[in-house]
Amino acid sequence: MIPEILSEAKTKMAKAVDAAKEDFAAVRTGRANPSLFSGLLVEYYGTPTPLQQLASFQNPEARTLLITPYDRSALNDIEKALRNSDVGANPANDGNVIRVVMPELTEERRKEYVKIVGHKAEEARVSVRNVRRHAKDQVEKLVKDGEIGEDEGKRAEKDLDGSTRKHIEQIDELLKNKEAELLQV
Repeated sequence: MIPEILSEAKTKMAKAVDAAKEDFAAVRTGRANPSLFSGLLVEYYGTPTPLQQLASFQNPEARTLLITPYDRSALNDIEKALRNSDVGANPANDGNVIRVVMPELTEERRKEYVKIVGHKAEEARVSVRNVRRHAKDQVEKLVKDGEIGEDEGKRAEKDLDGSTRKHIEQIDELLKNKEAELLQV
């Protein structure tokens, strides 16, 4: 019973770390990157659809991204979604493709991004701690019900704490790397 609880907790903690990686990738550093638009939904025939499913991306220059819709009728919807997004880009529509030129990052904007990344890292840490708390509650219930001994429960909690510490350190390392990347001019 305990190995299943610990295994499930470690899997969920690893997913929280992966989610943090994806969140960090969506924060721009200096290059235009299609992952900036990974969470962007476009209203397509009345249905919110991920932009990646509606268009292809090309990166001809460091700060420029060309978005070519598979269906030209979606061009205006995509442009509208880009304008309303919080990416800070100004899309230009030429009738065939949308050219997105990312503005140069100012020091103020970089610091704002560092705050955003810090907030996302804290959300990931909280997620890991919630997984730990849930697994700990399950172990304590097993001890209380007499299904396992107190020593086994303590050992499981120790293992859980070590796993929690490891995953939080991974998140902190990701945060440190992303902050350095953002502040690099």
